[in-house]
Amino acid sequence: MNPPTAERLQAARDIVGRISGAYSERIVGQENLRTSLLIALIAGGHVLLESVPGLAKTTAASTLADTIDGRFKRIQCTPDLLPSDITGSQVYDAQTGSFRTVLGPVHANVVLLDEINRSSAKAQSAMLEAMQERQTTIGGESHELPDPFLVIATQNPIEQEGTYELPEAQMDRFLLKEILQYPSPQEELEVLDRLDTGVLAPGAHAAKVASLADVTLLQEVAAGIHVSPEVRNYIVGIAYVTRNPEQYIGAERARLITYGASPRASIAFIRASRALALLNGRDHVLPEDVTNLRHVVLRHRVLLSYEAEAEGIRSEEIIDAVFGAVPVP
Repeated sequence: MNPPTAERLQAARDIVGRISGAYSERIVGQENLRTSLLIALIAGGHVLLESVPGLAKTTAASTLADTIDGRFKRIQCTPDLLPSDITGSQVYDAQTGSFRTVLGPVHANVVLLDEINRSSAKAQSAMLEAMQERQTTIGGESHELPDPFLVIATQNPIEQEGTYELPEAQMDRFLLKEILQYPSPQEELEVLDRLDTGVLAPGAHAAKVASLADVTLLQEVAAGIHVSPEVRNYIVGIAYVTRNPEQYIGAERARLITYGASPRASIAFIRASRALALLNGRDHVLPEDVTNLRHVVLRHRVLLSYEAEAEGIRSEEIIDAVFGAVPVP
């Protein structure tokens, strides 16, 4: 992929600015969420969100879809959700005496999969296959998913009864995992003010400030952003340390790691760091981009032991220790 020209880079900056501006008119705070959603959109990946209810996940997803003039669908996961409820099915038409295909809600540009861990393993598998293959199979026929295609899956960490935990191999397919926090008192006051203005009224939409073609341009520009050999070696070194932690971060911390990051982590760092560089208006990746992405890329890939959970040790602490052991180029 050729490096982006100055004209295309400037065009990409303008598109990012318009999307960010329209997004911020509806969503108060949650800067990390906005960044993660934009990175995933530009990198062509998907996002796993973890938060308690009421932190504007649905509003954020629908707002992003509005800004790029894309189709938005929300799927509420329940234990009785069937794979066909996600991908679609064939319906018998009595008038014609034949079956016709009805595409499911996954055939949209931005799909919110709400409380994914409440759906059964079959439903989860159907959704994650669509994410990976970018197509669904209905009645023996393949149907391509639209482009761009972004899945935002959510998990509620405080209600685990009746849930089906995502297997590690399936979590690995999400480009990023973001954990949302409660807003500050000032941000919460701003939410109340925007309610009064009607910005957050039911049925209200964000301004359409870009197009699906603009998103394609962002993806093409990001793919050409330069990643130096030094930064590539830095990324590979980080992944290596997560798999061989004892000689780098000490036996006490190493014993808390059950599994290190797979090669998908290195791929995610490359794709996400290119997107982050583009968001910052650069045509090259800096080591700081990789460092800033460390938690969202690795928190669902560096798996800790039950002992770590019992001791109240968070994955972010171990990730920071890994980064501290790898020299920055």
